[in-house]
Amino acid sequence: MASLAADAVRTGAPLIPRTVRSLPTTFSAARAGNSIQSHRTMPPGFSATVGHLETFVLPERLSTSPSDKALAKAMVDAWRRHGILQIAMSPSQQRIYAQANAASREFFGKTPTQKQACVNESSYAGYVASGEEITGGIADYSEIFTVTKDLLPNDPRVMEKWPCHGPCPWPDKQMKDPMANYMADMGSSGDKLLRLVELGLDVPRGSLIKYTQDGWHHMRVLRFPASHRTNGEGKAGRGIGSHTDYGLLVIASQDEVGGLFVRPPRQGETFANWRQGAAGLKEDEAGWMYVPPTPGVFTAFPGDMMQYMTNSFLQSTPHKVGLNVRERFAFAYFHEPNFRAVVKPLPGYNGAQEPADDCLITQSKSFMMDVENVYPIELRHTGHVVTPFLHISVLEEPDQMSATSSSK
Repeated sequence: MASLAADAVRTGAPLIPRTVRSLPTTFSAARAGNSIQSHRTMPPGFSATVGHLETFVLPERLSTSPSDKALAKAMVDAWRRHGILQIAMSPSQQRIYAQANAASREFFGKTPTQKQACVNESSYAGYVASGEEITGGIADYSEIFTVTKDLLPNDPRVMEKWPCHGPCPWPDKQMKDPMANYMADMGSSGDKLLRLVELGLDVPRGSLIKYTQDGWHHMRVLRFPASHRTNGEGKAGRGIGSHTDYGLLVIASQDEVGGLFVRPPRQGETFANWRQGAAGLKEDEAGWMYVPPTPGVFTAFPGDMMQYMTNSFLQSTPHKVGLNVRERFAFAYFHEPNFRAVVKPLPGYNGAQEPADDCLITQSKSFMMDVENVYPIELRHTGHVVTPFLHISVLEEPDQMSATSSSK
């Protein structure tokens, strides 16, 4: 496992106060807390530095004011330094998260038969059993419910058989409503974060947001078993192997148990997941940082498309999950481009030239490559055959590849 000696152990932020308006725009995550307690939440068998992350409070409204520009620059700097940052939840977000977390626990507590019924063969949404997904050739122990666009059968995209577009196979309204509320809140936060990235990178307004109109935002609702209660299909202590995520931004949240590790940017360490898969990247080498669970915050980090669009100025953050002595629940929300979007390097980050056509990246094909690496065609535990990209050709018409069009 990862090993890196640390001169000092640092902790996460304390509980966020009931109102965030009194907080400064950014505050150090290590100003309070028990460093020993944070270290104790690290999964057994792992050795890593403990993250000293900055926590940011997002303004209710964004402008180009000096304070908002300073906030944006500080966030970009934090990503370049740590690969990850924390965002304070507002009181309403804490309530939304608590409701979604309760719904997650209720779903994963259902019988295998009940969970296995929640699969859709074409939308990519629904249940995946522990051991189904694979990272770096090894089964992951995560148990998952994937939330995607929940579209009716008469939606034009469903009728045209767009890949990964269809109904979300909810088990019941008790899960659907809290998850839909959480997704909507994450969508608003994702747009705000992208506008801050635009400010922080000093690119024209809308340079990123234009790609996410009717974005294919989705979420993995995750449960990790206790390290001593697995099905034996993966590697001892390993929840999810090291990897980077497709898309622009990942906004995650976790309970109090702990298990997330990230790999901060390191000089001379380069990778590009869209060229060569990063699954299993330096998984057992030194250089990893543990992200201790911090009440009242989200974590956010860049994905592969952000790295591509900024010419690696913002690198996609490698991360992995270790199993702890208790089961652990988490959410990973992906703020994504429109499924038809063709993304290009941002102005000022393109080497003063347009990329060749064969170097352009589309959201649909980028996601397809990632899914094919981790998601089997046939789910062994459910017997379902999943073919989310069977009709990928419907997106290849030139007039359907505009980065700015919307299909709402």
